[in-house]
Amino acid sequence: MYRTHTCGELRLQHKGQEVTLAGWVQRVRNLGGMTFIDLRDRYGVTQLAVNEDSPAAVKETAGALGREFVVQVAGTVIERSNKNAKIPTGDVEIAVGSLNVLNASGTPPFTIEDESDGGEELRARYRYLDLRRQPLQNALKLRHRMAQEVRAYLDSQRFLEIETPFLIKSTPEGARDFVVPSRMNPGEFYALPQSPQTFKQLLMVAGYDRYFQIVRCFRDEDLRADRQPEFTQIDCEMAFVEREDILQTFEGLAKRLFRSVLGVELAQAFPRMSYADAMRQYGCDKPDIRFDMRLHDITGRVKGKNFAVFDTAEYIGGICVPGAAGYTRKQLDELSEWVKRPQIGAKGLVYIRLAEDGIKSSIDKFYTPGELQQIAATLNAKQDDLILILSGEKKKTQEALGSLRMEMANRLGLRKSNEFAPLWVYDFPLLEWDAETQRFYAMHHPFTAPKPEDLPKFYSADRADIAQVNANAYDFVLNGTEIGGGSIRIHDAKVQQRMFEVLGFSKEEAEYKFGFIINAFRYGAPPHGGIAFGFDRWCALFGGQETIRDYIAFPKNNAGRDVMLDAPAKIDSVQLKELQLSNS
Repeated sequence: MYRTHTCGELRLQHKGQEVTLAGWVQRVRNLGGMTFIDLRDRYGVTQLAVNEDSPAAVKETAGALGREFVVQVAGTVIERSNKNAKIPTGDVEIAVGSLNVLNASGTPPFTIEDESDGGEELRARYRYLDLRRQPLQNALKLRHRMAQEVRAYLDSQRFLEIETPFLIKSTPEGARDFVVPSRMNPGEFYALPQSPQTFKQLLMVAGYDRYFQIVRCFRDEDLRADRQPEFTQIDCEMAFVEREDILQTFEGLAKRLFRSVLGVELAQAFPRMSYADAMRQYGCDKPDIRFDMRLHDITGRVKGKNFAVFDTAEYIGGICVPGAAGYTRKQLDELSEWVKRPQIGAKGLVYIRLAEDGIKSSIDKFYTPGELQQIAATLNAKQDDLILILSGEKKKTQEALGSLRMEMANRLGLRKSNEFAPLWVYDFPLLEWDAETQRFYAMHHPFTAPKPEDLPKFYSADRADIAQVNANAYDFVLNGTEIGGGSIRIHDAKVQQRMFEVLGFSKEEAEYKFGFIINAFRYGAPPHGGIAFGFDRWCALFGGQETIRDYIAFPKNNAGRDVMLDAPAKIDSVQLKELQLSNS
């Protein structure tokens, strides 16, 4: 056999045993008469000792070893004279009796250590080498552990794991689809699923009242730290349920993961917040509630002082940044430029500092110290605090303030990776109006049910009424990141047809794209609802990271490319002709 033990297994109780190990050479330290070799596999590192009394063949082989050589070693477990408390095997080493090179290695393009000297692009090109590093191994071990706990919990709740197709029909009502040409049906295309949404609803119609799947999904959209073109969802659906049943069930899943993976016990019930309250207090539909710094509407208090910026604004809001009155003018100017960036979109920033030597503000030409104190009191500010104010159109300004709130929390170190604040956000708008295309779009997807009390408005001919309809939808938010989202679904064919009508689909278009699910609803569809969690995001948050890339074995870069495979890539003319995509 190649090995009797792994490189992370041996302890003092194995002292005196003859063992065989196999793995990669992490480093070689030649100290004259002694050579020490760190041998690594995914379980850990064990030190090998070669001395003057070792067989000549062993000393010769050890002298020729390089980093990342694959070797097999046999020898005796002995106690180390110079112990290493930083590794579990640090009390022992192997007195080498035989050493066999299984495969030599070229010099790696970067050091395979916890802290590598390789840049991100270089490590992505050699991802198979980067995956040997302990931080990435820990990330994938965490992912595995979480997947097993998810399956165990959902199995205990009587869910069935059922696979759904990857080659489906394109229904472009969300992100862009990835499309796949069909050789056997020239000129026609499959799409890769953005989610198994319609299939899991059809499973409810089929009587499988509790379904789940840890499933790969695909969206052709712009990338960022927590988004990849292919990603993994914990996808779930339940029949004969209301919203409360779903929230209780998946709150249980979250608690199970926190307890079993992180050893963290969460509060009995997760806080809940409406979408309207989230926007009003945090300027964001996925607020981080680990810290306060809430938004305050001061529109009525500050208008009418001949300050045109405020007098012409629909909304004026502020946040109180605790203990930040010491910000210098240079820092405040930098913040003002920060909020003007296109992704934030504010026109400028107003500040009020409650310093030891009095109240200071960028608008003290228009407001007396007493009036500034009244504004500060509205925000519950105290000495040494800094007030930051933005103004403009209401929704955009709330969102800009929400971004500023998060930026200040990052600068002040308020977002600690080992603190967790779960939250349910509910009652989102069902639809949003797009002025450019002059039509409504589904905020979630076109199968989300309206709140029952809003059905009269849903059937109204008045666009303003329709815009006020709330969805029977909910998001699971953790530390300012949306981890999951779901809704109670439409299960009545007439309501589903009305949804397509509101979205501007003709009867023929709705029938062509979604006739299969409308027809299914005519055959006894039960009330049902579900949720899908971003598994990659959840893993990254549990690992204390903001980027999901390390928690995916072979991720794409920010341009959606796999630089290791050099994909996407062109295909040859023969394939193009077979797919009827070229005549040449």
